[in-house]
Amino acid sequence: MKFGAYLQENLFPPWRLSYFGYDRLKQELKIRQLDHEWTEKDEEEFIQLFDSELIKVKDFIHAKLAEIDARILYCERSVQNGDSYNAVDEALTDILFDVNDLSRFTRLNYVATQKMLKKHDRWTGRKLRQGYLENLRPLDNQRFDVPLVYISALQDLCRNQGKPSKVQKSDKGNSAEKTTYWIHPDNITEVKSILMLHLPVLHAAKTFQPSDAAVSSIYLDNSNFDLYTGLLQKDEMAETIQLNWHGTSNETSVKKEVYHANEQGGTFAKNEFSIDQSQVTGVLSGQSTADQLTFEKNKTSLATVKDIQDTIQQKKLEPILRIFYHRTAFRLSEAQHIHLDTDLAFIREDHLDGKKRREKNDWRRAEVGIDYPFHYVTPEDILRFPYGILETELRSAAPAWLTSLVESHLVHEVPRFNRYLHGVSHFYRVALVPWWLSELETEIRKPRTENFGLTRSRSFKPLIDGQYKRLATPKQPEKKKKPVVTAKGEEYAMVDMEQLNHSKSVTQPLLPQDKSASNNSSTANLKGAVQFYENKEVTDSKGNLISSKKISDPPVDLESGKPVKKLKVDPKTFFSNERTFISWLQFCALLLTVALNLLNFGDTTSRIVGGVFIGVSASVALYALYRFEKRAWMISHRSLGRYDDLWGPAVLCVVLVVALIIVIQQYIINT
Repeated sequence: MKFGAYLQENLFPPWRLSYFGYDRLKQELKIRQLDHEWTEKDEEEFIQLFDSELIKVKDFIHAKLAEIDARILYCERSVQNGDSYNAVDEALTDILFDVNDLSRFTRLNYVATQKMLKKHDRWTGRKLRQGYLENLRPLDNQRFDVPLVYISALQDLCRNQGKPSKVQKSDKGNSAEKTTYWIHPDNITEVKSILMLHLPVLHAAKTFQPSDAAVSSIYLDNSNFDLYTGLLQKDEMAETIQLNWHGTSNETSVKKEVYHANEQGGTFAKNEFSIDQSQVTGVLSGQSTADQLTFEKNKTSLATVKDIQDTIQQKKLEPILRIFYHRTAFRLSEAQHIHLDTDLAFIREDHLDGKKRREKNDWRRAEVGIDYPFHYVTPEDILRFPYGILETELRSAAPAWLTSLVESHLVHEVPRFNRYLHGVSHFYRVALVPWWLSELETEIRKPRTENFGLTRSRSFKPLIDGQYKRLATPKQPEKKKKPVVTAKGEEYAMVDMEQLNHSKSVTQPLLPQDKSASNNSSTANLKGAVQFYENKEVTDSKGNLISSKKISDPPVDLESGKPVKKLKVDPKTFFSNERTFISWLQFCALLLTVALNLLNFGDTTSRIVGGVFIGVSASVALYALYRFEKRAWMISHRSLGRYDDLWGPAVLCVVLVVALIIVIQQYIINT
């Protein structure tokens, strides 16, 4: 399939006009070369047209991200105000779908720009693609982790009715079964969204930033690649040694893994310790002994440090390969994890070919940071892996939803995939190579699994596995209700005591402004929420968070003695009320127009009628304002009162008919 047809087939219809004009630019390339060679004027005009299309795409992405930020903040306020958790969860699901659609939009436009630049260079013989790497970086590096992490935190609150998630216990004695899957870039955000619908995102930092998800690892080996060969052949006691750090942190973990074969396919015994990056060179060279290092001695034994150093010295190990990726972690239970890694890149760190890549006394390349895709690294020294990687580490049977995910079209299973083995087999001439290299030549995208994943209905409403969220979510068992007894011992109502206790606790702010409030149990799982959103909290003159309205006990009907149930309000209801008010004002404007015509062009009787209609128009406007304010109060309090208007529409119809009759009569008299 040609890319133009692929673009038309996969675009999101409501955003059709905001996509990159691939077909338009393609026609420009063709038409301009029909009767003459490509000239400088053609090049300038093509670049202007290309830039205008690129700016259109960037502006749309920025606008949608701002809209998503505002909607997330609205949901956060709704949770603070004690609104229905189910309604907020529905709104968050809508936002999650929009983030997924925006990610696809970004990916599709990035591919379109790359295809167009490549086509331009091939048809015109000019080199425009290389100079546009910086301009395309906002599309290539567009990340949605910040809103996704915050949506995950709010959804976790809604799932648990405002309480922090409890980590399920698992049998740590069972060996973990690891499975690896490749994910095409077109499906990464959808897979991440499906995981978020069932599990919260884990992040260790108190305030999440995109750099917190960056993970860098440097693997050690010798010129004979003994560690690579032993690991590939699954030799007993095969070893790997790696240096790991997160983001721009100076703390580096030195880890050694030893392979032990068993009936389940083998396990790795791990030993590791953490040190400052300034001490890494001394550890690798053996100049720094365990006694001279700074680390938590209650967590790391001196024998562990000495064992790793002895292995490095005996096998003459040195830094060989750097592996970089962005990780999103989920946790099923205490010992069961799911990792989704994206932006995977392999970078050479050795001097084996005589090329100097790092300073003599340094253990890594100083110029390489965490700014993927590392355009400044020479092409022969870097491999950008084309897929995302999903890893599951389970000690018991997988839940049904996870089984459906790994069996769907969204992932491609690659058993025993290992990053280090893949990187070494690409850069170096080794006798043995892993089996999965041939998988890179095949198309891992599959036909869409019917009724699975995130889709939209014909009206573009979100569908989860072919169903709306209310139908896809299993019903919760009904809670037992206990009688409320007054001070005199009279039983006057039946209320949900668990809901009553919970309603008194949700008045605490989601994101506390001071450290003393950070221990609140109802906000424990938002400690790692985004600093960007914390800075937007509404505070008073003293800098304190403005408290949400106090939620009282459920109201009780005085006649029946039963609690009055409140409606679960969707945020869109407020906008519906506003649209109704605007419709009334439009009728008032129409009636006012009739009145002004009667005053300007009629006789004495018509002027009197016109004056009456002006009064009627003003009265209708005031009545519409009254109904708007009343409905807004009823919606905010989730009242069960009538929301329809019995008399207003009837009166409006009568007034409109009378006005038309008078205008027609006056027209007949004048003619």
